[in-house]
Amino acid sequence: FLLRLLGDQGDGIRARLRRQKALKLATGKQVGKAYTPEEKERLLVAAKAARSPVIYPALMMALHAGMRDAEIRTMQWARLDLFSPRPYITVGDSKTEAGEGRTIPLNSELLEAMVEYSKWYTKRFGTIQPDWYVFAFGKPWPKDPTRPVVSLKTAWKNARKKAKVEGRWHDNRHTFITGLAESGEAGDETIRDMAGHVSNQMLKHYSHIRMEAKRRAVESLVSKKADTVTVTPKTAASEVEMPAMLEGSAKESTKVEHIN
Repeated sequence: FLLRLLGDQGDGIRARLRRQKALKLATGKQVGKAYTPEEKERLLVAAKAARSPVIYPALMMALHAGMRDAEIRTMQWARLDLFSPRPYITVGDSKTEAGEGRTIPLNSELLEAMVEYSKWYTKRFGTIQPDWYVFAFGKPWPKDPTRPVVSLKTAWKNARKKAKVEGRWHDNRHTFITGLAESGEAGDETIRDMAGHVSNQMLKHYSHIRMEAKRRAVESLVSKKADTVTVTPKTAASEVEMPAMLEGSAKESTKVEHIN
């Protein structure tokens, strides 16, 4: 736009930048990653042993529900159903319109972590109010349940350092979506619904399918081939001869009837 404003002088600058291969601005490389199972385990062990009582349940929400940082920090108890036969989370304010109000089932590990945390929370504040924040304001210990925690950065940094794992908090979300994609149990629509995405491009952006998952997928073709029934020439012949015999019998029957 600026080069066009400069007119003829801009054309000269554009030509020079093109020769120098500097006309287009460099774009940043994709830094997202999915943690390996070993890295996940080390992160959770470190978080569980941390001084902060909120980092472990918050990390469990990120890894097992794929929630964004702000969605976790502003979660209220009214949106967390722990004691129904089918426990689930209802996401509140979200980065995207598709993300707001989405529901995510709690698997057994996340449910266990949140029930234990709710016991600690009740002991800390005496009770739980529906409009109180799950991760209350205060550092390093929650102090005001009517306000959400400001940041998880320090606790996350300490846990990550102790676990000797490189990555960002948002990579927990990458890990969740990648795990769903690799599981074979969730289709694209299910993943988009739980993650709050609507585009295939974003799904591809988050789903870093590892080579081992691809290898299992192609190997499954071998198993299916082995299960296929093999038709031998002898079997095929018998299947062909029987209709011919029946056809011959039918013709003979017709002939006898005609003579009579």
